[in-house]
Amino acid sequence: MVSIGDPLRVPAQDDARTAVSELYQRHWAGLVRLAVLVMDDRQAAEDVVQEAYADLYRHWPLRDAGKALGYLRTAVLNRSRSVLRRRKVARLYTPPHEAPNVSAEVSAVLGEDRLEVRQALQALPVRTRAVLVLRYYLDLPFAEIAELLGIGESSARSTCSRGIAILTDRLKELR
Repeated sequence: MVSIGDPLRVPAQDDARTAVSELYQRHWAGLVRLAVLVMDDRQAAEDVVQEAYADLYRHWPLRDAGKALGYLRTAVLNRSRSVLRRRKVARLYTPPHEAPNVSAEVSAVLGEDRLEVRQALQALPVRTRAVLVLRYYLDLPFAEIAELLGIGESSARSTCSRGIAILTDRLKELR
């Protein structure tokens, strides 16, 4: 058996289980502390260290058994960095909006309503349709709409107001 103060020297006759078990008993707590300091998450740190030991066991025997602790430290640091990268990517990802599940009847009525609105919108003059789409679909301010269409801001406001009034009348007629 190797004393705690000596560097790890595993005789060739020892099998992987004995060598990795001894490393585990001597260095597990220190490696977990290292991972906790990198990731700030105790449970993830324990998982990372456990994976590093499992990986070491699979790759045993190493060419130089004295470098096993260095191998473990490197593996723990690399896996900790990978966990941090995955967390960062997960925080940046916003899932696409999913419409709430509705009954078939509600879905059919909504489909008909949308079709009626689309048909009424298509019947509007091009400029009026453009102002309404830019305002209510893209949620742009009137100043930006005016700039995009090359008209004045007051013109964009009045065109939008007239367009809403026309749409409202046409949709009332359809119902």
